[in-house]
Amino acid sequence: MQSYRALTWDHPRGYNALAAAAARLDPARDGLSIVWDRQPLEGFESHPIADLCARYDLVVLDHPHVGEAVEADCLQPLETVFGADRIAELEAATIGPCLSSYRYGGRHWALPLDAATQVMAGRGDLLEGPSPQGWAEVVARSQQTGKVALSMAGPHAILSYLSLAAALGEPPAVDDPDLLVSPGTGREAFELLAELAVRSPASVRDKNPIGILGHMSTHDDVELCPLIYGYVNYAAPVEGKAIRFTNAPRMTTGGQPGSTLGGTGIGISRRCPVTPELIDHLLWLMGDEAQSGFIPSHDGQPSRRSAWADEAVNRRWGDFYRNTADTLEAAYVRPRHAGYIAFQTKASALLREAFDIGRPAGTVVAELQTLYRASRPSGGER
Repeated sequence: MQSYRALTWDHPRGYNALAAAAARLDPARDGLSIVWDRQPLEGFESHPIADLCARYDLVVLDHPHVGEAVEADCLQPLETVFGADRIAELEAATIGPCLSSYRYGGRHWALPLDAATQVMAGRGDLLEGPSPQGWAEVVARSQQTGKVALSMAGPHAILSYLSLAAALGEPPAVDDPDLLVSPGTGREAFELLAELAVRSPASVRDKNPIGILGHMSTHDDVELCPLIYGYVNYAAPVEGKAIRFTNAPRMTTGGQPGSTLGGTGIGISRRCPVTPELIDHLLWLMGDEAQSGFIPSHDGQPSRRSAWADEAVNRRWGDFYRNTADTLEAAYVRPRHAGYIAFQTKASALLREAFDIGRPAGTVVAELQTLYRASRPSGGER
């Protein structure tokens, strides 16, 4: 019998389903046991992956960490564990780029346990009508009410900037891996965010997405957040008002719903002894039975496309999945090179300061490009 130590993030969406699945295991019958520890969301977003892999067999991670993990050689490639054919099957069944986001250096490095991207969150009872569909409507709502919030804490300022660039038709660092965004697109994205930042309620300024959604569900000073990572738990809460989640705003009718992919994957560290029993357990977590039943019923947010279209799942969770699936299918995948996480941290701090003191757009866009280029390895991957 093999025992495993595993680490995930400290929120019902990140922990409950994994802990419940581990509790179902009978070491005598199943040949393994798994103990899941938790770390705060901020640690999940920024803690060095090599340190976590040195202490844990299984690590739940965000896809921008894979370049860092590959450089540190601390994860096992999925093709080695499961075989290329099984990974191809999983990719076909997974919604959006949730599995392909973990591909780096020609191999995949984590299983897409959980799917998420930035979507629009609103209080339906305060909006008194449909949620806005375009950015012009969002700006107008902000001007009229002062109750439109931006998610800006931690890495989220730069993530919103990247999403706006994608909505403007220029997914960052895609055509040219060394260019974050062109000056014109960068200025347009910055100026739109700066306009909203002026009126974004101070009550949620320093809150992460969980904090903002929790505040929205219990206070009336925030009625809309146009770009925030979706948490299905708030669509049908036990306490507080339900949050209505819809697709991210578009720049033009029929345009791209610009959004930066989030979600989580299960990485297998180099220290982990992989057994057939562990492989079976992980594949069960990725399978339709768990993804459409077990995981949603334990506060998780599945990554399998069939779960997002499932009638029972949508009925239980206020159509969260159906109403945001288009955004997830089209989500932008961030760069994943080894220096990206440090860039993300510095860039978000730069944007927050710029909004606070009203710095000129062109200067800030140029500084973001300088930070980004300095983070890039010479000739490296995205």
